Amino acid sequence: MQFYKYQGTGNDFILIDDRTGTFPAADQALIEQLCHRRFGIGADGLILLQNDPEYDFRMVYFNADGAEGSMCGNGGRCIVRFAHDLGLFESETRFIAVDGEHVAVVREDEVFLKMIDVNGLDQQPQLTFLNTGSPHVVRFVDELESFDVLAEGRAIRYADAFRPGGTNANFAQRLTNNTLFVRTYERGVEDETYSCGTGVTAVALVAHQQLQMPAPVAIQTIGGNLRVSFETQSDGRFENIYLIGPAKRVFTGEIDL
Repeated sequence: MQFYKYQGTGNDFILIDDRTGTFPAADQALIEQLCHRRFGIGADGLILLQNDPEYDFRMVYFNADGAEGSMCGNGGRCIVRFAHDLGLFESETRFIAVDGEHVAVVREDEVFLKMIDVNGLDQQPQLTFLNTGSPHVVRFVDELESFDVLAEGRAIRYADAFRPGGTNANFAQRLTNNTLFVRTYERGVEDETYSCGTGVTAVALVAHQQLQMPAPVAIQTIGGNLRVSFETQSDGRFENIYLIGPAKRVFTGEIDL
């Protein structure tokens, strides 16, 4: 089987051209092994590019534990770059994912990915919950560089309030008037990742509401820089949300299944 490795701000994925529909997607143990960083290719997740009669392609995303996951923003930008590299479109594309339809534009090194609309934020004591294609909690902290993201993130991810599915946990610190530093604990990976696309999208929207940060919001992650643009409505909804940043091919190879 031929595979492709892509990364978006350090969030890395195995990409498979599965337009023939032959990849054994039901084999959770196989996907987990392929994503293993010592016994496999190594990745935060695996993504299948499949045919769809109404779209340029279908995105099917699996977490590193082998289970099919919710929407992945950085993975979405990577599969758009992958489809562009395969010649499926020139500059603009329309595809379907687990959370619905997405459109995207490739401009030189950057991919502009439209995310789903967000109807509102659930403000809880010290935490804000929202769904940007995946469930996310946002918490603002001081001294984020030395913050224990692993322990604090795991506690939120498995908290009773978010059972049974759990949630991703994002910790953010304001650096300037329009720049945030974000670190994320991702469910399915069960660890901190270098970047999380749906996570930084969630943080940008919460920062706009709570800190009055205007769009586009600049985001620094361990793996690189992203931007999130959006429009707000009078009823508190967010529309025309775009996750903007680089997505690059790292290497390709073959593996014997």
